[in-house]
Amino acid sequence: MTDTTNGGAPDAERTATGTDWYGREISGETHHRVCFNDLNAVELDNVGTVFTECTFRGARFNASTHTDAAFLNCKFIGCNFFDTTFSGCKLAGSLFERCTFDIMRVSGGNWDLVAMRGADLRTTTFADLRMREADFDGANFRESSLRNVDLLGSSMRGVNFIDCDLRGSELGSIDPRSSELRGAVVTPEQAVVIAQTLGLDVRAE
Repeated sequence: MTDTTNGGAPDAERTATGTDWYGREISGETHHRVCFNDLNAVELDNVGTVFTECTFRGARFNASTHTDAAFLNCKFIGCNFFDTTFSGCKLAGSLFERCTFDIMRVSGGNWDLVAMRGADLRTTTFADLRMREADFDGANFRESSLRNVDLLGSSMRGVNFIDCDLRGSELGSIDPRSSELRGAVVTPEQAVVIAQTLGLDVRAE
């Protein structure tokens, strides 16, 4: 995972400030250890571009779409993901700090080891992807959707899942003692998993 000790990030090999990708289409590009300051990626159409150990500070990804792209061990600081769509993307090991995610949509892909501690993820949608060993401590998923998401081994202490749709997701990592689950939508099988986490002996009769 990205080294974030003292707010650090991988040493940048290049710094790009004020890059304007508004409305652009990028495909198959590669960017390694670039520090993007104040990137304008509004309405960007990104297909298959790979960012490795890059840092994004104050980037605007509003209404952008990312398909089969990768952000590997990247760091996002104070970025805006309003109405952003990720489809089949890989963000393994990436870290998000002080970002906004209103109506962000994620479908498919691999987000293992992402760190979104304390993130406000209300109105977001995650579906059909891996998010193993992620750090969601203190995050707010109220009225969001996590459908068919593999959360195995994730840290989820003090998470708000009120009125969140969790159907089909792996819930063994949720701590129901510290999390808010009122109104969350789950399947009967998931309800059994949560009950067992609480120490209940669930029997058919």
